[in-house]
Amino acid sequence: MWLDDYDTPDFRERLAALWAEVAPLYRQLHAFVRGRLRARYGDSVVSRIGPIPAHLLGNMWAQTWGNIIDICKPYPEKKAADVSAQMKEAGYTPVRMFRLSEEFFTSLGLEPMPDTFWNLSVLERPADGRELVCHASAWDFCDQRDFRIKQCTVVSMDQLITVHHEMGHIQYYIQYKDLPMALRRGANSGFHEALGDTLALSVQTRKHLKKIGLLKEEKDDPEVDLNFLMLTALDKIAFLPFGYLIDKWRWDLFSNVTSPEDLNCAWWQLREELQGVKPPQPRSEADFDPGAKYHVPANTPYVRYFVARILQFQFHKALCQAAGEYDPQDSSRPLHQCDIYQSKEAGKLLSAMMRLGHSVPWPDALEAITGQRAMDASPLREYFRPLEEWLTKENERTGETVGWKSDGPVCTKTPEAT
Repeated sequence: MWLDDYDTPDFRERLAALWAEVAPLYRQLHAFVRGRLRARYGDSVVSRIGPIPAHLLGNMWAQTWGNIIDICKPYPEKKAADVSAQMKEAGYTPVRMFRLSEEFFTSLGLEPMPDTFWNLSVLERPADGRELVCHASAWDFCDQRDFRIKQCTVVSMDQLITVHHEMGHIQYYIQYKDLPMALRRGANSGFHEALGDTLALSVQTRKHLKKIGLLKEEKDDPEVDLNFLMLTALDKIAFLPFGYLIDKWRWDLFSNVTSPEDLNCAWWQLREELQGVKPPQPRSEADFDPGAKYHVPANTPYVRYFVARILQFQFHKALCQAAGEYDPQDSSRPLHQCDIYQSKEAGKLLSAMMRLGHSVPWPDALEAITGQRAMDASPLREYFRPLEEWLTKENERTGETVGWKSDGPVCTKTPEAT
């Protein structure tokens, strides 16, 4: 039933092919990060050829690794673009951040937010101390007028990216609001998540931050550029195997490939196989580690996030070419520096896709924006090409092993006697 949303008989095989296409980049990133962690913690903690202990990666599930950017920067003395301080100095407020995001959309020829959005959204933590779930979320109240965001926004660059992501959901709702109720959703579950992240790829560029006055005019620095790509990769590339394996694990459980007696060990086998990570200490079937991820006990499909990571770069490339901001033959304008801000041509493509909602098969919606009918991971590889080339050379220089071998059991049927 979960896979029916994608309406593709061989969807699992297509996902496996997409993972195989991006895995070489992931393995280079994994080797580099493992080397930096080994330099920090020593060979007794981090093996030269084994999986990475998951608790060292700066995230409870080791799904993104951005929290360890300080030890993973290609050029530690240089910074990646972070304009949080400039935003605070300029007097930014949560409302101003959302107004800035709205202006991004209208610069593309898309719709402004309706009055209900500004009057009824919760854009920062209530001053009266009310408790609420602060995880950012976008809401369609299904009356063609009322669209809201609930977010305890703080002034930072990271939150500015989140604002644009959530506003992407709202713009999608607005674009397909006139369709019959059953068709008011994304072409598939990954499209909604991909849309906001696609726009964020433009917003986080130094080019865009200069345009909106948050970054001083300064000469582009290739070393700062690589630091930026590394920070982005620690989020988006590190996530890919995790985004794939959660539902892969559940599909095997649903179809009896994995038995109920092997829930935890099958989980860690996949994490070792696909992510190249291992638990801090051996686990057993007395544990249920997948349950620590919200989407598992909440019974929420997860592969949409893997799909979104692939689609956003496919969307980004198509929009950048429509905007005249990217030419694969021009090395002076790489894909990761593209900003579609103020491009009406890019806006037309976005609108053509969004207003279809779920009224056509998702390959039709994909074709409306990219001209392609199949998901393609090559734009993602294009985006990260400068970093992948640097990682490959750096891993060769330092003698890092690319890939990993198991260095012992990660899970047993019964807990070890104590």
